[in-house]
Amino acid sequence: MLLIQIGIIFCALSVIIGAFGAHSLESTIADKMDTFKTGVQYQIFHGLALILTGILSKVLEVDLNMSGYLFTLGIVLFSGSLYLISIYKYSFLGMIAPIGGLSFIIGWFILILKISNS
Repeated sequence: MLLIQIGIIFCALSVIIGAFGAHSLESTIADKMDTFKTGVQYQIFHGLALILTGILSKVLEVDLNMSGYLFTLGIVLFSGSLYLISIYKYSFLGMIAPIGGLSFIIGWFILILKISNS
């Protein structure tokens, strides 16, 4: 149930962050709008992945928490670093985004392995 709740929160936040960026921060992030939008997209996709992971965990009665933790870490590191790069122009945070991306990838592989073994 926790994974579902976290996923819902991340999805709601992605809508809020996306709207805030598009309207209130438009002049601040104009040159980095694509970077900002990528962060929003990956956040909502992986928020939905958390919801799906929580549902699959309940239906299949399989512990999928590790995938959920990795999706959460990925959202924070990948999307979070892209937001900071876009708003504050901290280009050094570009080193953090790939770690978040790797968290997403590992989370997906663990998900398929756990489901295949159930």
